[in-house]
Amino acid sequence: MAEPASIQVPPTLQPHVATPAKSTAAKRPHPDSSPLQAGRELPAQSGSNGDNSGNNANGGAGGANKSRKQQQQRPPKKKLKGSKRLKAVTDGSSEEVLLADVRDLQRALKHRQDREKRDAEPVLFHGAHGEEVKATAAETTDEIKITEEDGGEVPEEELPEPGSVIELDIVGLSSTGEGLAVQRKLHELSDGPLLRRRRRIYVVSFSVPGDIVRAKVYRHLPQPRAGSGEDELPPTYSVADFLEVIRPSPELRDPQGDSNRVRCQYFGRCSGCQYQMLDYGEQLHIKRRVVERAYRHFSQLPPERVPAVLDTMPSPLQYGYRTKLTPHFDGPPGFRRKNKAAHRLTAVPEIGFMAKAGAGGARATLDIESCPIGTPAVGKGMARERARVAHDFANYSKGATILLRENTVRCPKGSEMSEEQKKVADDADTVTVETEAHTDFKTCITDNNATSTEYIDDYIFTNPAGSFFQNNNSILPPLTAYVRENVVRPKDAHKGKELRYLIDAYSGSGLFTITLASTLPGGSIGIDIAEQSISYARTNAQLNHLPPERCKFLAADAAQLFQSVIEYDPDETVVVLDPPRKGCDGPFLRQLLAFAPARIVYVSCNVHTQARDVGMLVQGHVDFGDGANDKAPVETRDGKAPARYEIESLRGFDFFPQTAHVEGIAVLNRVDLA
Repeated sequence: MAEPASIQVPPTLQPHVATPAKSTAAKRPHPDSSPLQAGRELPAQSGSNGDNSGNNANGGAGGANKSRKQQQQRPPKKKLKGSKRLKAVTDGSSEEVLLADVRDLQRALKHRQDREKRDAEPVLFHGAHGEEVKATAAETTDEIKITEEDGGEVPEEELPEPGSVIELDIVGLSSTGEGLAVQRKLHELSDGPLLRRRRRIYVVSFSVPGDIVRAKVYRHLPQPRAGSGEDELPPTYSVADFLEVIRPSPELRDPQGDSNRVRCQYFGRCSGCQYQMLDYGEQLHIKRRVVERAYRHFSQLPPERVPAVLDTMPSPLQYGYRTKLTPHFDGPPGFRRKNKAAHRLTAVPEIGFMAKAGAGGARATLDIESCPIGTPAVGKGMARERARVAHDFANYSKGATILLRENTVRCPKGSEMSEEQKKVADDADTVTVETEAHTDFKTCITDNNATSTEYIDDYIFTNPAGSFFQNNNSILPPLTAYVRENVVRPKDAHKGKELRYLIDAYSGSGLFTITLASTLPGGSIGIDIAEQSISYARTNAQLNHLPPERCKFLAADAAQLFQSVIEYDPDETVVVLDPPRKGCDGPFLRQLLAFAPARIVYVSCNVHTQARDVGMLVQGHVDFGDGANDKAPVETRDGKAPARYEIESLRGFDFFPQTAHVEGIAVLNRVDLA
């Protein structure tokens, strides 16, 4: 459940985004699991061509009247150069996720055009709230004719010139939080270019389905080679800078304007948040769709083997929740060059987070005085550190990252405070939080080597301040409660032995091992390959008064992870997984299938790699396309039939409100016990 390294599209794909213009809006539609927004057909292609596409070769009133023969006689023009063949989807990166969503939208557009061409039968879409909507060709805006050449590369002259300002209809929302759009007002183009450009997808930040926006084109992604499979559509798209909303989404944007929801003055420029303009309930709905798409795109499972995704678990706090922030600043020009004489800063640097990438993928630090998603204590620490750097900037010859980590000192009600507690309580930067049972004094640590302390309900956890620990403490009690409930089988389950043992793989400093130690009769064991994490986990178990027979930890060799629990009966064992963003690797999954626990609870900070891994567990074989396994089933250690699993439930958890990120929990049962 690692912290997302970046909630954004990769730098090579990002547009530079200007501050969104305020606009009067109405309410917003639910972004659909299908990229085409329902009941919301592509915009009418009528009226004058008001875009500044700079593409006069195919535009203008006479464009549609030019004969196909005349067009064919034009000298051949340069086409966008194809990129390398797309690699197999394995790492769940933002780029792969975005390409999968673009491919979905391209398929939907082609399907619509095919149906309109064929017989004008009703075309089925999914509505804003999941309902089925039918539209016939007579209800659409154009008579579309499909030709074989539509699937080929788009000639460069048929696309708007970089720098052109065009109008776009936002018809979908990617899992990365970017709007997916098609260009408006293409009625004057001839058939061939019209069809290709109607399927050209534009990626636009800070926009939602139903918006009509004005944007500046800055890059056309080259056309990759087609993937395997006859129905594959080459996933290529264009990126545009968001300029302003021409007509806001009548269902997704606040009728009184975005300012009623947006709490950050940097929203629209900072790359951290994507959804501040959305109602929180809508954010949760979108994130459920993200989990659905993750399993559709990355699990390699047929739909009937994937259960309906449950509603997203909300965060108790939607702002002021992040207990860790890491603003940074750059050094003087050229400080990254080798063999260059060191120069010191001559002015106070921009201190903050990454701005949206500029044209050509340029990156810059956006100066940020405060961040509303940070906790109050972290906010005070940020102000203090900004003042320190402003005073000491001349001492820096290179950039630096600033750690801001919340720390908690707890004092039970009715007890006398120690001298250390009094000192913390009297500090001007301390934030005091009162509850019925205790008083918490919150401070901000900036030393990576210091020890931070956090409380989850009544459990205490210590960690190196610079290491990973969950950044939204408000959602950890419902998270651990949900995992605890799902470690045991449902009451109506009758198969299998009584579950006795809990193994927490990727245990870190012991969040699940400790909070779940009393769930099963045999207690819990946390396993990790990091010695420092295990050392802190053992300390945390002692701080929570858990004896070794109830809660223990092992630092195990990754290649022999489950050999340390060889005495556990797999039929009586539950494994909790909480891997990093890259998910589980092949050797670990093969060990897991060989051990074959009765039940698995997979907690993930990347639902796309989770879907990939769960797909392999369901199919009973591990194949990363690396040649290490030819999809051969893994045999269990006792020689029984190969282990396979079925998915009992899927659910997203909103650890990072206002962003596109969602974490996920998948509960699996071994097939013979399901």
